[in-house]
Amino acid sequence: MRKSKTAEVMEKFASKRRLAEAESEVRCFEVYSKLPEVKDIDRELSATALNILTISASGADIDGKIAALRERTESLREKRAALLASESFPEDYTDVHFECEKCCDTGFVGTKICDCLKSEIALAALEDSGIGNLAKTQSFDNFDFKFYTDEQLKYIKTNYAVLKDFAENFDPERPKSFLLMGATGLGKTHLSTSVAKVVIDKGYKVVYDTIDGILSDYEAERFKDTLTEDEIRKRYYDCDLLIIDDLGCEISNQFSVSCVYNLINTRINSDKSTIINTNLTSDELRSFYADRITSRIFGEFTPLYFIGKDIRQQKIGK
Repeated sequence: MRKSKTAEVMEKFASKRRLAEAESEVRCFEVYSKLPEVKDIDRELSATALNILTISASGADIDGKIAALRERTESLREKRAALLASESFPEDYTDVHFECEKCCDTGFVGTKICDCLKSEIALAALEDSGIGNLAKTQSFDNFDFKFYTDEQLKYIKTNYAVLKDFAENFDPERPKSFLLMGATGLGKTHLSTSVAKVVIDKGYKVVYDTIDGILSDYEAERFKDTLTEDEIRKRYYDCDLLIIDDLGCEISNQFSVSCVYNLINTRINSDKSTIINTNLTSDELRSFYADRITSRIFGEFTPLYFIGKDIRQQKIGK
């Protein structure tokens, strides 16, 4: 399995820090070559903390010695600045220049995650989830109710309210699962994407994939192609929310049925939230899958019905 976008972000931060430090070393070499005295000053300044510890441990005239050390340090800094200016170097020329001065490109301020890393991780998580492109155009805020009328509007408003509440109050300790049923183009994907975005923004792990995509990964693991069993588990079993799109569109055989059952059953037994989107009706699902699968789905998932006319067809005037 390819490296996750989140892992790439963490590597990027480590790389940025190493680069900033390396560039500082190059600038130091440049300065020391022209001004050897600056190197001697830097060496003495770098020993300041150790000198303070030594003075503190001596037990004799600590305040006086600390004051003298402080005066010496200030004098060295002034001399250093003057030397740098004599060669037209900025005073901070040899400093490490980080992109983010708050966290020094570590991604953390103390034990708290820095805003710069939080922002990049959120974007990476969207890519890792599988909704990268969908997230650019689909959210709760831009869901349009004008394509629904009468009874259809009542259903979609209920679905919208239920899923938005679930997303905004998402709690892995209180798992909920939903079965979104209805023909194509009725808002199932839009609302599923909206849920994913909100849950990801809360810092939870979300995976959104079609049933064909999931089965393709199972197939790769089965034949030891690119995936391992552990990678399958981490992606589909361990995520806080799994959204399965187009259930029932896959080619049905013994292998696919087994995979679907194991996936759904494992997440139910592990108390993990799952959303399933399907174009099939209840009766069609029961015909397509064995009882052991449909009994788990209808027994554990809250059904949400989507009715109406394909919105995409309405938009193009068909």
